[in-house]
Amino acid sequence: MAFNVGPSINQWVSFGFTNGGTFLAEKCVHYPDESKIKNEILNNRQRKNMHRLSVIIITHNEEKNIEACIRSVSRADEIVVVDDFSTDRTREIAAAMGVVVFTNAWTNFSDQKAFALSKASHNWVLSLDADERVSPELMAEIQSLLQGTPACDGYTISRKSFYLGRWIRHCGWSPGYQLRLFQKAKTHLTPVKVHEGFVVEGTVCRLQNQILHYTVRSLDDHFKKLFLYSTLEAEEKAGHKTAHWYDIFLHPLSTFLRNYISLSGFKDGKEGFLLSVMTALGNAMLYLKLFEIQRIKRPIP
Repeated sequence: MAFNVGPSINQWVSFGFTNGGTFLAEKCVHYPDESKIKNEILNNRQRKNMHRLSVIIITHNEEKNIEACIRSVSRADEIVVVDDFSTDRTREIAAAMGVVVFTNAWTNFSDQKAFALSKASHNWVLSLDADERVSPELMAEIQSLLQGTPACDGYTISRKSFYLGRWIRHCGWSPGYQLRLFQKAKTHLTPVKVHEGFVVEGTVCRLQNQILHYTVRSLDDHFKKLFLYSTLEAEEKAGHKTAHWYDIFLHPLSTFLRNYISLSGFKDGKEGFLLSVMTALGNAMLYLKLFEIQRIKRPIP
């Protein structure tokens, strides 16, 4: 049973932006204003007889996302933002909302999330990316879980992911369960540069409700992500994987056919086609960079 620790969250079915609201595709949600968020965080620290929750978020130039992300978890006992020296207003926005902000130079995703995890004060931790939002239903489910005695040491949560504004139901993106809620004392990060994950030493269960993931908003945004991810993955694989010239063609083709045909990406319309093409392009970039690393025998700058 979820309990109320602050102002109620009003919600209604709508499309578009409303004054003071946050656009969630099919549902507009009004979260508490900034002053109420600060009060909720302070009041939550006084709660008794339940497990306390820390939320960790890593950021770099996320001024367009960080406010909505923080608002969605305002009922947590602690919110920790670890920022990679953003050049926009990310840190200022987060600090103004009353959350704990650290700066830490970025080396890779795994190291940055491990640093954030080390800064969490409470044993139960929820990990979010800045482009994600916790739905009100998921927040209530987490509160209800931590009010009692959780049966498991970690919980996977499905993501409702949006690509170019469309909810992607196929292409291998849905339901997209990831381990996001866990006991800090029993959890560590996989030591990889990209596609990192949390590992729990214990039992893992699933939660019913979803994280809302507003991932790629433009093709330009997607190209930037592909360049970064493919570079990190190529550096990760360079020591134990050999790329042949034909891999640059065959692997992307296989990736496209798998996402668009086998995983029913065609059911997601033009966005499903574009996502399948871009995923294949990312795979081509990976093998091009692996091939280049082998050719020149030095890391990609």
